[in-house]
Amino acid sequence: MAQLRNFVTPLHKATARNYIERMCDDKVACMVKAKEYEFDYWDGDRRFGYGGYKYLAGRWAPVAKALIETYGLKAGSRVLDVGCGKGFLLYEMQLIEPGLEIYGMDVSDHGLANVHPELKATLVKQRAQDAFPWPDKHFDLVISLNALHNLRLFELQTALGEMERVGKQGYLLVESYRNEQELFNLQCWALTCESFFDVDEWIWLYKHFGYTGDYEFIYF
Repeated sequence: MAQLRNFVTPLHKATARNYIERMCDDKVACMVKAKEYEFDYWDGDRRFGYGGYKYLAGRWAPVAKALIETYGLKAGSRVLDVGCGKGFLLYEMQLIEPGLEIYGMDVSDHGLANVHPELKATLVKQRAQDAFPWPDKHFDLVISLNALHNLRLFELQTALGEMERVGKQGYLLVESYRNEQELFNLQCWALTCESFFDVDEWIWLYKHFGYTGDYEFIYF
């Protein structure tokens, strides 16, 4: 049975954000640039995205450890990260269990070209809303962090269906909200989000599209 998880929330809460400042910027232009998902989004000015997404040793280690332990991963287990970016979480998983067979997919040329240099993984340029190039139940775990809320509703149907098809277990994380203040903050902060849904709407969508994996939400 799908469960609500709490793997990433402590990490998310550790970052301070000025919501009003971002909203009062030339936000439309910043959104257009961010949605290219290339240098400016990852390593350009903070107003376009991460403002420099660098590897910090151990930052993702608690999340990596939780995923490995929760889903019983071991040497030979196959893991797919949908929207892997620079693969820093995958690298931390590799450090904990070097025998994992790691796969990642992303739309960003810049992200894929700047993964951790010691990451041993099969990485492909692939959109989450297109059919995945792997057979049914090929992976022991399919994860997606901070990616699927960037899809539109009809694209979510395909992405969730493909995650369910190729994975034996699943975990995904999206941005959401529980009240009007969190919705306002999310609308101020989000540059690439296409799907602004509250928690109940997301859970309904998972069931409606047949996704049975675990999930987590981050709030602003």
